[in-house]
Amino acid sequence: MIGSTLSPGDASLILFGLFFLGLLLRVPVAFALGLACLPILLLEERLFAMVLVQETFNAYNSFILLAVPFFLLTANLMNVGGITDRLVRLSRALVGHFPGGLAQINVVLSIFFAGISGSSTADAASQSKIFIDAQRKEGYDDSFSVAITAVSAVLAVIIPPSILMIVWGGVLTVSIGALFLAGIIPGLLIGLAQMGTVHAYAKLRGYPTYPRSTWGEMVSALFVAIPALTTPFIIIGGKIFGWFTATESACIAVLYAGTLSLIVYREMDMKGLYTALLDTGKLAGIALFCVGTASAFGWLLAYYQIPKAILSGVSAWGMGPVATGFFISFVFLVVGCFLDAIPAIIIVGSILQPLAYAVGIDPVHFAMIGIVSLAFGLVTPPYGLCLMIACSIAGIRMSAAIKDTMIMLIPMLGVLALVILWPGLVLFLPSLISPEFLR
Repeated sequence: MIGSTLSPGDASLILFGLFFLGLLLRVPVAFALGLACLPILLLEERLFAMVLVQETFNAYNSFILLAVPFFLLTANLMNVGGITDRLVRLSRALVGHFPGGLAQINVVLSIFFAGISGSSTADAASQSKIFIDAQRKEGYDDSFSVAITAVSAVLAVIIPPSILMIVWGGVLTVSIGALFLAGIIPGLLIGLAQMGTVHAYAKLRGYPTYPRSTWGEMVSALFVAIPALTTPFIIIGGKIFGWFTATESACIAVLYAGTLSLIVYREMDMKGLYTALLDTGKLAGIALFCVGTASAFGWLLAYYQIPKAILSGVSAWGMGPVATGFFISFVFLVVGCFLDAIPAIIIVGSILQPLAYAVGIDPVHFAMIGIVSLAFGLVTPPYGLCLMIACSIAGIRMSAAIKDTMIMLIPMLGVLALVILWPGLVLFLPSLISPEFLR
């Protein structure tokens, strides 16, 4: 930036000022990021408007990002091909007899779904259609039904294979195999915390419980679900043991889900396939457009050395690894309320990465702090995409579900604190199975 027309302070004021102004005017995030870049490119003598197109295209020119639409397609094939129905049956056999049986099934299904799709928005959309009306008929409050459906959907970005892990690994050069392993324990702990929350609600409000399944029913449910449950082992195991890349594993997941839907379960016709492809195109277009404009935004931050200016002030605080971990988490929690997780990784993750490494935080640990923190943004206003989807399907205002949603986030915050305080929670499996993934 030698000889630049604008100083780092002026450039950051324009970039962030115009971006937040766009959000206030309800401009879509991807457009707000791109529009915030344009004045800088026009004012700076050494730059030109075409840089926006160039940097956006450079972001798309990535083999690893091809995994995003393929994992989304896998999720949609599951829904139209009867795979989700088999997982619902298994979930009911396992936890239907717990207090708040239907809500417990909701959480367990999200855990299964997360191990296949990697998309919280796809999870929120499908789970809302399955559970919200069913819970209404059984006497559950709308606010609770919407809250547990939205909150359980965030497991899809924490439990592998996660689209956020793929983007993080590709953008910040961290082993995706290590991230897949690191997300298993925190994801399961958050799932258990959600089940505990449902248990407490069910006891307080008298939500119904199903009869306990017999051993024969459990074995039968497991038998029909085994082909679906094999999917995450193929995806995650193949990546960890080097059989194929993250993108190749996403392609294999599509082929496997398609085979189950067309040949094994025989519940998907050509109309269902068309619907799955159409929904995938819509969701992938939104996600990848954000990647492109966020990359251009991040390129301008780097051009003006804005991250260096920000970190010079923060580094002067003299924080240790634990304090830095909580600071990183706080930043991602706040940013996640306003910004989609993918551009947040590209912009904020790149800014905070040197700070984390300077105090000795492992790259995989840093990634999991960021990913788990960003998961909260999927259900917190004003962004809260999963909560927005669930409220839309339920036909209620977001404000009606906020109280129960915030209550459900409290035990999840406890798990996040545990992730920060105890690095071994996320590093245990990577160090045990594939220590070469860690630095």
